[in-house]
Amino acid sequence: MTTKRDYYEILGIQKNASKDEIKKAYRKQALKFHPDKNPGDKGAEEKFKEAAEAYEVLSNDEKRSRYDRFGHAGMGNAGSSYGGHDMTVEDIFSSFGDIFGDAFGFGGFSGGRQGRRVNKGSNLRVKVKLDLGEIASGCEKKIKVNKYSTCETCGGTGAADAKSFSNCSTCHGSGHVTRVTNTLLGQMQSTSVCPSCGGEGKTITKKCQTCYGEGIIEKEEIIKINIPAGVGKGMQMTVAGKGNAARRGGVNGDLLVVIDEEEHEELLREGNDLIYNLFISIPDAITGTQVEVPTVDGSVKIKIEPGTQPGRILRLRGKGLPEVNGYGRGDLLVNVNVWIPKSLGREEMKIIEKLKDSESFVPKPDKNDKGFFERMRSYFQ
Repeated sequence: MTTKRDYYEILGIQKNASKDEIKKAYRKQALKFHPDKNPGDKGAEEKFKEAAEAYEVLSNDEKRSRYDRFGHAGMGNAGSSYGGHDMTVEDIFSSFGDIFGDAFGFGGFSGGRQGRRVNKGSNLRVKVKLDLGEIASGCEKKIKVNKYSTCETCGGTGAADAKSFSNCSTCHGSGHVTRVTNTLLGQMQSTSVCPSCGGEGKTITKKCQTCYGEGIIEKEEIIKINIPAGVGKGMQMTVAGKGNAARRGGVNGDLLVVIDEEEHEELLREGNDLIYNLFISIPDAITGTQVEVPTVDGSVKIKIEPGTQPGRILRLRGKGLPEVNGYGRGDLLVNVNVWIPKSLGREEMKIIEKLKDSESFVPKPDKNDKGFFERMRSYFQ
């Protein structure tokens, strides 16, 4: 598996770069590796797509924030809408063609690409609920989604067959129209998307009988989602190309996966740390004991030292949740509570009465115990 390069490194900018700096840096890289400037150069084409992926993430405030926090792992299965460079050069022109200006002809396109509009399907949003075990190890989820998919009968063209097309009579197959207007300053020429064919350059003479010319049909699809370990509630992943298909060809929308968490019966989550409230008896607190505590990986035994005080925090390092980018792991914090019974039998009460006057049972707070004073302060706040 190829390791992805840092998006800031790709564009040659600092992490505090402004939006204008990001846009300028992307334009510079895109023009340098533009396919029209590097015909037949697959390496340049990959760098062109790589720069588009970096710009697509860093120009979006939400995606940039998520990337700064979690790196590539926080961007979901595909990293971004251009993850793995699955999208074509035409897709990139469709989304960011205005950035190139007239450097390579009209709207950043040249030759056969000039003025052609690429349809894009809408995004879908789903919520996936995970338990702590799934969050700790990462998991694969299969979800059912009702979505628009490419019509299998016509392959998404909307036509009955390959002969059911004709060039648009308005734009003659170019996908755009040019108008010349007389003004006080002379003739002004403007170019726009053809209103008759919507920029497609062709019209359908005989429609597909399955999708009735739309190129898409509504159906249920099962989608596999690989969720990395360490995700948190509210985090959003982007699965590129798994949203709604576009009408009569084009680029699929994305599937936006929002993470939700199921509450654990015994463990509480605080960031990547887990908290467990342990209750022990007075005799166990005095004499010490060994108890089992739950973790996301199963139960573990811990030792309770003799004389353990209520409120003592025992830290089990590395027994929490992993960082979403794969580096480091939180701890399990065991909060020790000493259970005091509300009622005692007659014999038990006699024993306690005898112990009341014992020197060992006279409270002697440890003045060096900073936790003791912090707890005292919290009582009066």
